[in-house]
Amino acid sequence: MSKDRGAEGAEEFRAARDLLLRHREDRARAHREFAWPASDRFNWALDYFDPLGETIPDRTALWIVEENGEEAKYTYRHLSERSSQVANWLIGQGVRPGDRIMLMLGNQVELWETLLAAVKLGAVVTPTPPALTDGDLADRLERGAVAHVVCTPDDTKRFEAFEGHWTRVCVGYMDGWLSYPDSEHAALDFAPPHATDPDDPLLLYFTSGTTALPKPVTHTQRSYPVGHLSTMYWLGVQPADIHLNVSPPGWAKHAYGSMFAPWNAEATVLVVNQSGLDAQLLLDEIERCGVTTMCAPPMVWRALVRTDLVSRTVRVREAVAAGEPLPPDLVDRVREAWGVTVRDGFGQTETTLLIGNAPGQPVTPGSMGLPMPGYDIELLEQGSGEPTDSGEICVDLSGAPAGMMAGYADGSDAPRKEEQGDFYRTGDIATRGPDGRLTYVGRTDDVFKASDYRVSPFEIEGTLIEHEYVSEAAVVPSPDPLRLSVAKAFVVLADGVPPDADTARTILAYAREHLSPHMRVRRLEFAELPRSSSGKISRTRLRQAEAERGTMADCARNPCEFWEEDLPGLKG
Repeated sequence: MSKDRGAEGAEEFRAARDLLLRHREDRARAHREFAWPASDRFNWALDYFDPLGETIPDRTALWIVEENGEEAKYTYRHLSERSSQVANWLIGQGVRPGDRIMLMLGNQVELWETLLAAVKLGAVVTPTPPALTDGDLADRLERGAVAHVVCTPDDTKRFEAFEGHWTRVCVGYMDGWLSYPDSEHAALDFAPPHATDPDDPLLLYFTSGTTALPKPVTHTQRSYPVGHLSTMYWLGVQPADIHLNVSPPGWAKHAYGSMFAPWNAEATVLVVNQSGLDAQLLLDEIERCGVTTMCAPPMVWRALVRTDLVSRTVRVREAVAAGEPLPPDLVDRVREAWGVTVRDGFGQTETTLLIGNAPGQPVTPGSMGLPMPGYDIELLEQGSGEPTDSGEICVDLSGAPAGMMAGYADGSDAPRKEEQGDFYRTGDIATRGPDGRLTYVGRTDDVFKASDYRVSPFEIEGTLIEHEYVSEAAVVPSPDPLRLSVAKAFVVLADGVPPDADTARTILAYAREHLSPHMRVRRLEFAELPRSSSGKISRTRLRQAEAERGTMADCARNPCEFWEEDLPGLKG
């Protein structure tokens, strides 16, 4: 790669980055003035990250805290040098540009080293959660056309059951496997086999598969490293910040929150490893480590607010959440304790952060905010493709936004574009308020009609989990002979709450009080919620189970299931 061309690309990248940092609390100006860097010769790891190893060599890039109290810190210089060694070593083991590497590791330094090395040499990484079932693992090996596997000693035995001619790399020592520690003997200077192109594939992610078979999403040397400038802006992360992202490896949210977005800002990535969520321990580390910016799903925020937040002395300046309903009362409790507003945002595996409540901007309760710099968003009516204030979230592709996937690697459902224009259709529905802010309604597959009204499971679930009895909720249509379908809620109760008729009556009455009449929950069942391989609730399985029951009004109840007509005082 030409150093001059790479230097020019890095300069353009930093200029775009600096504009976002400079206007981080002026979203309108940032959106108006920002332009995606478009250099045709820019390798993020070689031309941007490696120079950080010289300009801020001793700044901590990665800080890993273990559950037992042990911790390790890795500087920008260290990760720059080690990733070059790993890249050289991988080439020596037969890894070539364009080869697909299955990376199945937890939060350990080898994960970040390998990702950086892949960017440098032009290999394609398939991040894979260690918690996948054997069936999901076999599917990814086959459909991902994997040529090389990197995993821990404990996971090597899982691959023995599968046929395949992969290069086997163990981040330890195991008979029959190449030993990753041998990479420490490789050269520190790295020269790429050939110059990477911005459109070269870099990451192959599989979607969460909540409504269908997971799709293999291809991201490029441009779409993730450069595209996550929008995510950096939403997070509000700045140079030298300590950024905590609570997300497991293997999923897109981990790469954008624990690598590209914070490192785009020259910040420190903090990882707190836990075998299970311990809110008190997590708060201890937030306080001790001086976390300044953090991203966590609403489930984690709910666990945190059940502790004594007020007594904690924290340095948290920016806090965000995504992926689930963000209840206003949860936002209020964090704000009261820490003086920080937890901000919502929206993105997909196929994109970077598209929509969000930006730092320093007023937040409308329940809204996920406005389009991020670099993105123009339209709401289009399904079918007609006409603009509307309540429709499918569509990304305007005319401006060539950097953070869009290249497509699906298996050719399934190629990038969706409206015939009336150049748009990517997300498959998610939102409404637009008078102030232009967007409010999430749900997936097109999840939204349903009851008595000819469109019902948003997302909105109902957000209301239900505000009740103290409810830990989690999922809403699907339940067939009804009169109304076609009615809203049924599957509820996981808080610890100690009995799954009886009195509890059902209390929750249904609360929902009736806080929801519009057409959103009324008429059936409720206390049950564990089925999940996809990513841990997301699989409404598809719940919806299918309900559909199979038919529309008989007098059908037998499931265990711990209650209908309005079962509970005196609720019918009518």
